Amino acid sequence: MKIVFEKEKETKNTIKYAEKPNPGKPPVIGTLYVQKWFASDRETIEIEIPEAEESES
Repeated sequence: MKIVFEKEKETKNTIKYAEKPNPGKPPVIGTLYVQKWFASDRETIEIEIPEAEESES
């Protein structure tokens, strides 16, 4: 699953990103704060979370 975040605002040391959920679905994470040294001038950030494997019982 890929989750896309768009830049919302900058604070002193971080950049606040807001999740852009898929239509008709609720946010998975919501808000993400990323350190400025890493985020640089990125307007969007994408995070990939592997799908959970079904356990055998």
